[in-house]
Amino acid sequence: MPIHLRQVCLVADKLEPCLQDIEAVFQTPVCHRDPEVAAFGLENALMAFGSQFLEVVAPVRSGTAAGRFLERKGGDGGYMVICQVPMLEEQAQLRARAAENNVRVAYESDRGTWNIMQLHPRDMGAAFLEVDWDQKADVQGNWQPAGGLDWVDSARGTAISGIIGLELSGTDPQRLADHWSRVLGQPVQSHNGLPAIPLANALLRFSYGEASRDHGLTGIDLAVSDPADIVGRASDRGLPSWHNGFRLGGVRFTCE
Repeated sequence: MPIHLRQVCLVADKLEPCLQDIEAVFQTPVCHRDPEVAAFGLENALMAFGSQFLEVVAPVRSGTAAGRFLERKGGDGGYMVICQVPMLEEQAQLRARAAENNVRVAYESDRGTWNIMQLHPRDMGAAFLEVDWDQKADVQGNWQPAGGLDWVDSARGTAISGIIGLELSGTDPQRLADHWSRVLGQPVQSHNGLPAIPLANALLRFSYGEASRDHGLTGIDLAVSDPADIVGRASDRGLPSWHNGFRLGGVRFTCE
């Protein structure tokens, strides 16, 4: 079953400061803001990375799930892995596998030509897993969470061609990988000594995190045209940086 990574979501305590860092480092403009997230006590913004998206959400009132995440994490961090399947039946099959593995559906919405399904992060371990079906989407084009096709112009001429990997961390990486494998219906492989699950366009790898603040969605790998240029801008912003990456929004970005 082809499962494509389409979007990654971070949570920030304050939206605009995080966006300022992202826009300065990646030189990628905001392509969409979704007013519907206000129903969850949030505000958000999306940036197009090729035909995939980096989303940042921030709470605008108390008592939100995102706010509780920030309290547990002790700061900003990775929040959601958002994927797309080409057929509605494949979403139903994934929902059934989730139930077989005692994973609850945290949120679901049938919008006719677009179905959203979010699996509970406490049951998945590490992060929310959202798997959507979009009748109009071809994995390179229309994507309703980004406003349909509103994002296309903003993706032209940017230095980032896509999100090629994510790192999910916990105290038992193999057990975590096996659990995600059973839900996704994809095999576990080995990648540089770590358990990993290949999706159609990205690799999920699983690593060890000792403390709770080191658990969750901890890393994002990007395909970029000039890694040194992007890392240099991150360093200029005062972000913790190293030869091929930096830390922003509570996660490690690696440029390849």
